Amino acid sequence: MLFFLITCFSFVLFHKFLSLKPLPQWACEMRLITPWFWKDFPFFLVIKWINNSLSVSITLIPSKMSIKKAALASKVENVELNGDMSLLDLPELVLECILERLPPDGLCRMAGVCSSLRERCMSDYLWEKHMKQKWGGIIDSAAFREWQFHVASRKDLSFFEQGNQRGLMGYLYKLWPLSLVRSNFENNSTRKNSLPVDSIMHWYLALEAGKFWFPAQVYNRENGHVGFMLSCYDAKLNYDPHTGTFEARYPPHGRRSVALESGVTWDRIRAPPVGTSPHDLHISDCLNELCPGDHIEIQWRRNKEFPYGWWYGVIGHLGSCDGNHSHCRCHESDMVVLEFNQYAPGSRWRCTTINRKDHREKGNEVDGFYGGMRKIHSTHEISTWKRLWPAEVLE
Repeated sequence: MLFFLITCFSFVLFHKFLSLKPLPQWACEMRLITPWFWKDFPFFLVIKWINNSLSVSITLIPSKMSIKKAALASKVENVELNGDMSLLDLPELVLECILERLPPDGLCRMAGVCSSLRERCMSDYLWEKHMKQKWGGIIDSAAFREWQFHVASRKDLSFFEQGNQRGLMGYLYKLWPLSLVRSNFENNSTRKNSLPVDSIMHWYLALEAGKFWFPAQVYNRENGHVGFMLSCYDAKLNYDPHTGTFEARYPPHGRRSVALESGVTWDRIRAPPVGTSPHDLHISDCLNELCPGDHIEIQWRRNKEFPYGWWYGVIGHLGSCDGNHSHCRCHESDMVVLEFNQYAPGSRWRCTTINRKDHREKGNEVDGFYGGMRKIHSTHEISTWKRLWPAEVLE
């Protein structure tokens, strides 16, 4: 009972002391935080800190001290400990470790606490990790250059516009202090506290909100159309935060207009493995090392007006070889057999040959044109192609 009275009386005196002292700047900004932030706030740390403070105070009370003197000593000790203490009083390394472990929406919440934390939570160092974890498999340097061009050509931050924002963007708009939202995101003029348009955080949030079309490649385009099975074509993609999938926009070719495809899942998208444009012939640097059994991708297009797509195949044996590895000399021949085993034997798409010494675009208007080639070394890439294998043999 004595401990309860000491605790209550100390709290009353401590609260009375705080009411007479002006609040620091960070505390004023804390009033703007919505209940969404406090939902995930680690209150157990605050409770532990208060208990420690009370424990220190009680140990200082002499055994014969009256209750009034004990409460007074508790008040003094609490004032010494509390002062202007905030999250920013933590050691630099500790605070950095906390921020590194926050997810993207947690960083957005924390950025709404005060100007000092906002500056830390916007740092490229923290957001680069999240960018690699979620978008690293489908974003490459070409997408980054596209983003830089996008930023340079736009003078506004329209993806922060008000509306029925969902997901991470909804969190950001709800959790950021209202004064900061108005001054930073609805005002086109650049200010000290505004989100840098060239920051990784800005890029991440633009991708999450579906406000940026980026270049990538799509496996089995147009919902796995039979004419594109085991191929990968360049496209511009846009993320749909409502469905967690993408919309793909394939470039026009010949008389055909832009083709659109919705509902493209993450596992059908990759970053381009080479920087060659779909309209240019890829320079093959692997021809001299190709042997039967190697996995390859080769450019192919229907006619000269079409862009190239990358098609999966394997290196086969020459007609004069029995396939016995002990006697095989196919790797010494100038001719290389390309097999596309997704097609039935006897199909005109089943296999073709190229000259490894003088390979350029080969083909005609009937069978299409074969372009450059790349050897697949990654087991992950090979397993991805096998996962996409059609359920039935193609004709």
